[in-house]
Amino acid sequence: MCLLHVYVQFQVSQGMVGQLASRRAAGVILEMIKDGHIAGRAVLIAGQPGTGKTAIAMGIAQSLGPDTPFTALAGSEIFSLEMSKTEALSQAFRKAIGVRIKEETEIIEGEVVEIQIDRPATGTGAKVGKLTLKTTEMETIYDLGNKMIDSLSKEKVQAGDVITIDKATGKITKLGRSFTRARDYDAMGAQTQFVQCPEGELQKRKEVVHTVSLHEIDVINSRTQGFLALFSGDTGEIKSEVREQINAKVCEWREEGKAEIIPGVLFIDEVHMLDMECFSFLNRALESDLSPVLIMATNRGITRIRGTNYQSPHGIPIDLLDRLLIIATSPYTEKETKQILKIRCEEEDVELSEEAHTVLTRIGMETSLRYAIQLISTAGLVCRKRKGTEVQVEDIKRVYSLFLDEARSSQYMKEYQDSFLFNETQTAAMDTS
Repeated sequence: MCLLHVYVQFQVSQGMVGQLASRRAAGVILEMIKDGHIAGRAVLIAGQPGTGKTAIAMGIAQSLGPDTPFTALAGSEIFSLEMSKTEALSQAFRKAIGVRIKEETEIIEGEVVEIQIDRPATGTGAKVGKLTLKTTEMETIYDLGNKMIDSLSKEKVQAGDVITIDKATGKITKLGRSFTRARDYDAMGAQTQFVQCPEGELQKRKEVVHTVSLHEIDVINSRTQGFLALFSGDTGEIKSEVREQINAKVCEWREEGKAEIIPGVLFIDEVHMLDMECFSFLNRALESDLSPVLIMATNRGITRIRGTNYQSPHGIPIDLLDRLLIIATSPYTEKETKQILKIRCEEEDVELSEEAHTVLTRIGMETSLRYAIQLISTAGLVCRKRKGTEVQVEDIKRVYSLFLDEARSSQYMKEYQDSFLFNETQTAAMDTS
C-alpha cells in the first residue's frame, strides 16, 4: 500500500505515524504530479520541529517510482558553497531531473564453458587467453586481449557463469550461474542466483536503458576530462550556453523517442534561510519546462525575510507563497508519540518495560519528541551497564537527570547566568535600567 495514498485511512502506514490530514494532502499532490498538473507550482510543508516534514517529502519521492531522482539540501547550504547562490540552486534543480535514455547495443550473451589464460613464463609481457561461450544452439571460442582478461578477473567470472559482454564498451555483466551447475549449490552459497542457458545466437542486439540526471550530463559536457569529471568532486560553475545546448538535445531525443524526462523531487529544508535573490530565482525556475517537483519545508511562523526588513509568513515573500500548495503538520498526540517511540525502540533494538515506555511518553509530551528519542539509546546503555535486559523507569530517570532538555537548560542558564562569559541577559537588564 502506498505511503501517501489519497485515501489512506490508517494511523500507521509503512512506519509513519499520525499526520493523517498532511498525508491525505500529500496524496492529492502525488496524484497531481502523476497527472502532470503540478507545473508552475510547488509545495510547502510547514509545521513544528519533529512533526515529519522530511518524511512526507521522501514519501512523495518514493511513491513516484524507483528511478525518480530525489535531491535534498538545506537552505543554509546555499551560502557555504564556493559558487553563486543561483548556480547552486540551478545545479540542485538539474540533479532532481532524470533522463531515461534508450539505446540499442550489440552484446554477446552466453554460458562460460572454459576460460584459458596464458601468462608469460618470464612474468613480463602481455597476457593472452581464450574464452569459450555457448548457448543452447551454438558454441564459440573468442581470443582475449589484456583488457578483457582484467575485466574477467575483476568480475571473478568462472566456468558455469552466464555473462553478457557489451561489444561497444567491453563491459562484462554476470547474470548468474547456469542451472546445469545447480549441483554446485552447496559450494556456491545461498546467495547464488541460477539462470537458464541463453537461447539462439551468441551475438544479438538488445535495448539498454539507463537513467542519468541533467546535472551529470552538464558536468560531462562542460569539462575537458568528460565522464571523469563526475569523480573529481569540483564541478564549479557551468555556463548557461552548455545547459541550453543540452536542453535542446534532450528535447530532440524526447521527440525521437530515444529519451524520456523523469521529473524528480527537489526538497529544500530550512527554506526560510534563503534570501530575496534565491526566492526570485525559484519564482522564475518554476516556470521552466524542465522543472522538478519543488517541495520546501520550514518551522518558522511570521518572520523577517532574510536580507530585508520585511516580515512575511514563514519568511517567504508573498508572491512566492501565492504559488505554493501549503501542507501543515500538527503536533503529535500522546497516543501517536507512544507509537513513534515504540517503533524507534524496535529500530534501535532497545527493550523497554511498559512503565518505562509510559514515563518516556510523558517526557516526550512535556519536552519534545526528539529529546525523548535521544533518551532511548542512552537509557539502553545504562541498562546494559547494570547488566539488565529491559530498560526500567530507573534507567529513564537516570538519563533524564544526566541530559537536559531545552526548558531545563534555559532554567539552568538563568540560575547561573553570572558565571557565564558574555551573558546577554545581564547586559540587556543593565541597558534597560
